[in-house]
Amino acid sequence: MTSKTDIPPSKRLLRTLNGEAVWPPPMWLMRQAGRFLPEFRAMRARADFLTRCMTPDIATELTLQPIRRFGMDGAILFSDILILPWAMGQSLEFVEGTGPVLGAIRSEADLAKLDPERIAEVTAPVLETLSRLKAILNGPDDIGVAKGGATTLLGFTGSPFTVACYMVEGGGSREFAITRTMAFSDPALFDRLMALLTEQTATYLCAQIEAGAEAVMLFDSWAGLLSPAEFRKHVIAPTRQIVQTIKARYPSVRVIGFPRLGGVMVAEYARETGVDVLALDTGADFATVRSMVPEHVALQGNLDPVAVLAGGEAMRREALAVRNAGRGRAHVFNLGHGVLPQTPVEHVADLVKTVRETEL
Repeated sequence: MTSKTDIPPSKRLLRTLNGEAVWPPPMWLMRQAGRFLPEFRAMRARADFLTRCMTPDIATELTLQPIRRFGMDGAILFSDILILPWAMGQSLEFVEGTGPVLGAIRSEADLAKLDPERIAEVTAPVLETLSRLKAILNGPDDIGVAKGGATTLLGFTGSPFTVACYMVEGGGSREFAITRTMAFSDPALFDRLMALLTEQTATYLCAQIEAGAEAVMLFDSWAGLLSPAEFRKHVIAPTRQIVQTIKARYPSVRVIGFPRLGGVMVAEYARETGVDVLALDTGADFATVRSMVPEHVALQGNLDPVAVLAGGEAMRREALAVRNAGRGRAHVFNLGHGVLPQTPVEHVADLVKTVRETEL
């Protein structure tokens, strides 16, 4: 794998993930491949969500669309955090207006039906997508970005707790009360599910790295639901195990952790998990977190996606505040959550211009 000293100057995101304070900061956006792009909507009309994720031609194209349009410094794999449980045999359907619907895991018998031996075969198309993206991003300049592999390829999965929330609940929820109740009332069952997810998440991320991902991200979207004690048990501990597994095989590959809505616990998360980059949600005060987190941990985030939806001077003001708060620190400019589907494309283009070109 590429060592820190071997990173070309053009690869601004990878340099930042390795701890270098690059100015202006590199940027990519969570859900940058999404419904706000007309070219995405055109592709969306041709195939359902799972088909798009599992068809390399389509997933490759969707990953590259925001790179062509905006020249983002990072290209994140088009996929979903629920591919892993689906690959183990849990039923999964994405219902328009509802979101994911899964066959809920509520008992030992339900858990026993999951088969991790299926993962490698089922996720082969995802890994093929990564291999194709690696070849394209490092190939001739035929996608509207700089030559020489300037764009960093990012893989990702959901973190064990967040994935467990959907697996146990059987879909989305505001509180995931069934999942959290299981963690208290049947800890043996919940711990076995978490152990399975922790091991398979690490293995899957390593496979993504082998296929071409230059860095990987762990999305723990529901970490903020937990008490400090439960956060340590179900967020920090599994993340630490995953990072250790990755670093044992790929010590130079950087890991981004996103413990969304983790509040003051994000400082402990940054210290104890071994992640190289801490992604901040919209509610995190950048300056405060910066003072709490060790200097060797880079920061990512955290513009409010609604500011981008609003656009104009308000967006530019907020974007520059976030950008400038990270100056002198390894900082990846991003949002505090994903781009909203109704966001005008021109607002995102203006955001990119603002972050990259506006002087202090």
